[in-house]
Amino acid sequence: MHDYPVIIFSALLVFVFGLFSKLAEKSPVTGPMFFVIVGILTGPLGLGWLDISVNGEIVRVMSEITLVLILFIDASTIDLPALVKTKGLPFRLLAIGLPLTMILGILSAWLLFPSISIWLLAMMALILSPTDAALGQAVVKSEFVPERIRQAINVESGLNDGIALPPILLCVAVMTEDVSRQIGSGYWGHFVLSQLVYGPLVGALVGFLGGWVVDRAARVGWMNDTFQRLASVALAMLAYAGAEEIHGNGFIAAYFAGLLLGVRSHAVRERLQEFGEAEGQQLSLFIFLLFGLVLVPKALPYWDTTAWIYAGLSLTMIRMLPVAVGLIGAGLDRASVGFIGWFGPRGIASILYLIVVVNTMGSKGMEYVLSVIVLTVMLSVFAHGVSALPLSRAYGRYVNAGVRVDDKIS
Repeated sequence: MHDYPVIIFSALLVFVFGLFSKLAEKSPVTGPMFFVIVGILTGPLGLGWLDISVNGEIVRVMSEITLVLILFIDASTIDLPALVKTKGLPFRLLAIGLPLTMILGILSAWLLFPSISIWLLAMMALILSPTDAALGQAVVKSEFVPERIRQAINVESGLNDGIALPPILLCVAVMTEDVSRQIGSGYWGHFVLSQLVYGPLVGALVGFLGGWVVDRAARVGWMNDTFQRLASVALAMLAYAGAEEIHGNGFIAAYFAGLLLGVRSHAVRERLQEFGEAEGQQLSLFIFLLFGLVLVPKALPYWDTTAWIYAGLSLTMIRMLPVAVGLIGAGLDRASVGFIGWFGPRGIASILYLIVVVNTMGSKGMEYVLSVIVLTVMLSVFAHGVSALPLSRAYGRYVNAGVRVDDKIS
């Protein structure tokens, strides 16, 4: 198996980086930055030590498992009833900011790339709409940043990847099917049923009942701490495989399983999340290594001036303007709104969705659009990674200086 060297190298890299992970938290060098750099240096653009295809079986399997775990764990950390009831900052970012980001991303792409199919541009904008708080981990962990701001950024990134998935799947379906032939044939009714009904139903059933059983078993002393942790992976994979078995969407099922996880005990839920997060982080770092090793070299030849312009807009205006609109009336000053707007990194979800699209549709004819996604994520990995620590400290000094920030006492 030709992929063994990559697996061995990735495992060794995780081990070595882990030895210095505590020190890395105090530096501007994040895990994703390190793995992307190493991928670039050891791949075709650098020393040429490692070579792997984005269509390879190991990439497909690892990316699917990673996406399933991330969707499940991210959704499981959210208190959905409280989110809807309070209608606080995360609700505003998801209900107003995210749709506006999608729309503005599509419109900007249409203006900059008028010769490219609108469905392809829509898919690109949608893939770039989810945020990844892990790229600015110093922000969500920083004691300098008020808790309300940290929570808003973290909750938003935990839910927006799952929200973006259905419209991405719709774009893929439109581009892979003869739309005119399918109209009137019942295809789209079946598509909605299989993607947006079967998946959520299976996920909700597995998450609620599975979580309830784990909760009960833990309460009566039947289930030890180790297997409570292992249950997170088991439930995520059960939801995924169960939905796929009846031709539903397994990724949506994994998301709903986490969202409706029937665990009421705070201690049990924490154990499930801890193990899932650890496994998810390990797999995510492997994906970032592949990103630098495979995707960056393939995308590099297509990066022209227009691609750089869109990537820059995606990380600034396309993100920050919708956030500003969504937070109108939230009682935050401009600095706080700007801080939340800037820390909307594009990371693991965008990479995984890109890999899923390539493995579903191939890349022929889409090379340029896919290269724009890669460029945007690469810029985000470094820009948000480097700025997380200094901007968190600067924002903390701003808050503590007594400048009006309603968030400080909220």
